Amino acid sequence: MKHLARSLFLFGFCLFSTLLFSQVKPAPKNNLDMNTEYSSITDTVKKKKAKIATIDQYKIITLEHDTIYADTSLTIKSAYRQNHLRKDLFGYQEFSNIGQPLNTLQYSLTNFSPYPEIGFNGKHFNYIQADQIRYYSAATPFTELFFNTTINKGQNVDSFITLNVSKNLNFSIAYRGLRSEGDYNNQLVSAGNFRFTTSYATTSRRYAINAHYTFQDVLNEENGGITNDANFESDNQDYKNRQRLQVYLTDAESLLKGRRLFFDHAFRINPTSGNNNLYVTHQFNYENKGYEYKQPTVLSTVTDSDNNSFRVARFGDSYAASAINDQTKYERLYNKAGLAYENSLLGKFNFFIDDYRSNYKYERLIIDSDGKAVPDNLFLQFNNVGGQYEYQKNKWNGRFLYSRSITNQSLSDLDAKLRYDLNDKIKFDFRYRNINKLPNNNYNLYQSSWIEYNWSNDFKNEKINSLSAEIQTPWLTGQVQYTVLKDHLYFTDDATDEQKAGNIQIVKPFQYGNVINYLEIKASREFKFGPFALDNTLLYQKVDQSDLILNVPDFVTRNTFYYSGYFFKKALYLQTGLVFNYLTKYYGDDYNPVIAEFFVQQDKKIGGFATFDFFVNARIRQTRFYLKAEHFNAAFSQSNYYAAPSNPYRDFVLRFGLVWNFFQ
Repeated sequence: MKHLARSLFLFGFCLFSTLLFSQVKPAPKNNLDMNTEYSSITDTVKKKKAKIATIDQYKIITLEHDTIYADTSLTIKSAYRQNHLRKDLFGYQEFSNIGQPLNTLQYSLTNFSPYPEIGFNGKHFNYIQADQIRYYSAATPFTELFFNTTINKGQNVDSFITLNVSKNLNFSIAYRGLRSEGDYNNQLVSAGNFRFTTSYATTSRRYAINAHYTFQDVLNEENGGITNDANFESDNQDYKNRQRLQVYLTDAESLLKGRRLFFDHAFRINPTSGNNNLYVTHQFNYENKGYEYKQPTVLSTVTDSDNNSFRVARFGDSYAASAINDQTKYERLYNKAGLAYENSLLGKFNFFIDDYRSNYKYERLIIDSDGKAVPDNLFLQFNNVGGQYEYQKNKWNGRFLYSRSITNQSLSDLDAKLRYDLNDKIKFDFRYRNINKLPNNNYNLYQSSWIEYNWSNDFKNEKINSLSAEIQTPWLTGQVQYTVLKDHLYFTDDATDEQKAGNIQIVKPFQYGNVINYLEIKASREFKFGPFALDNTLLYQKVDQSDLILNVPDFVTRNTFYYSGYFFKKALYLQTGLVFNYLTKYYGDDYNPVIAEFFVQQDKKIGGFATFDFFVNARIRQTRFYLKAEHFNAAFSQSNYYAAPSNPYRDFVLRFGLVWNFFQ
């Protein structure tokens, strides 16, 4: 897939030339359309001056049919998204290498669904889910080329092209490729995300469909963290070369791969659109995934503070003396059929029934030391019924969903969203979520060559209640969220004190019987002083719980001071400044590569360190350039920065990137 990424990147450079376009105020969206219209941009017969496509003719459409427009501007917000995930990573803590798991600092960023997933959540940050796929409508072929340097050898590219072959039919193809060597031993990351989408609607909009196909693989070499924190934190210059730091695993690796076929379509029963419309809707999602953990060398070499080396089995005893290869396979088939009634005055009512089937399986049956069998598969099948109501009138916009199972599996989902737009600049958002969630499959079943990493459970459903409010104004953006968790599922190290003293890690799933209360307050404000600006984001979190199960830092802050200005007769737009990041100390979750999950620990606090980044961003026409000196204060400060216990945050690195758009 590396060759495919390079080919798409060069293809875009060779084939497409840039075309300036004027920006106009976006036209109001029509929630009824699954694909949207645009006016002709072709030359007239008499070869008069060509019509120029406007920005509102390049539309990006979400699964819920919300529409945004192609954006080639350079802002501090777009600079925050210049990373391998193409999103603002505030609220996450990156590991030392790009593409490794992210430690979640802001708990509200956790995604919840009542449906069970495969699990292995640490591997899914680089995996694009069905609701993250975007669909398009483009007046002319539209291309975006993304490039970013990585840590040591490697590159990160994301090549994308979309075009309408007719007014009603759109195709897009994209590939994201990441390869980063990292600073530490056995830390290579190699990931690929191929996406193909299509959107079609008849001229009368009686029938419309959005569909996509994805193939994704995420490979991580797993070193299990450094074995001696004192060496990392010392002033010994020998250890500034991070390759000299000893790690637990020297040849282990994990791989997540998956394929998905998805389509969402609707047919209007009445031939012509009117004030009252009746639709038949259907959504289909088939996905198969596989997770694989390999560890050829079972025993790890560890050196103590007295420089004595000894061999340990990091994850306890194993069935295999070498060449561990644990594989988990997963298939899911989901169908949802509905009937929607739409009234121009009352809004849209949608009633549906769905069918969910999944098979989570292994190729063997394990009998533990107590004679208890660990089964080789977990098959789930259930049905839900539900309804959704959408309303958009004047300044109000709401979407209310409720679904509940009608089979033996108990699950439900109530999701109410409401927005009030006081004017173009001041908006209020409210949301209430109540989920009765089935456990992810790897909580209830897991098999491994590591003896202690085999279990078969029957956990209760998690109950999640969440209430949030957000305000957006020209002066302040604020968010408040209060969440109550019951029967919360988590992983933790179940090793004895003697095992921990011997560097053995035994991670298992547990269910917390008490209630956890979580409060979040987040505020963002930018101050401008002529060409200078100070952009601030502050997060405060408070957890009320009987035991330290849900652990997050009390405060997280990001402050960016920068200068913006035009140069060379406004041909160049430039931003340059400093970014300050800080989080308070807390018992941050640790990471286990065998199960690809973060787990609760109460042995070591992380955080309490500051990072400074210096950046220079520039824009020439539709091309944005990004140069950043990340964590440059690491060159003259103590090495006490961790993303997770025994997993350091990255050192000082100089990185370059660009985003290049073509409108043909």
